[in-house]
Amino acid sequence: MAAHSQEHTSHTKLIWKVFGILSIITIVEVILGIIKPDALHLTKILGTSPLNIIFLVLTIVKAYYITWYFMHMADEKKSLRRSVVWSAVFLIIYLATLLLIEGSYINDILAPLVKWNY
Repeated sequence: MAAHSQEHTSHTKLIWKVFGILSIITIVEVILGIIKPDALHLTKILGTSPLNIIFLVLTIVKAYYITWYFMHMADEKKSLRRSVVWSAVFLIIYLATLLLIEGSYINDILAPLVKWNY
């Protein structure tokens, strides 16, 4: 029976770094959600406000970090990483696009009938 030597490396520094990045992104999201700058909130780009696009991008970045480090995708084979990460990214972008298009359509159709509280 061969003895296997497994070295254990501490990931404490990496965990705190990822925690810091996720915390900063969350703080930025909360601040933008509270302040809602008119330049980002009332302008339309690609059928939605730049604020929505910023929230979507920041959420995708957070999902990436959580998947990559806390679900240990960094330690997997390259093909598995790509299939999981890229499938999730494309699915999120697809669903976000559908939601934004349909939400914009519903807003345009119901706007004359409903008073939206902004």
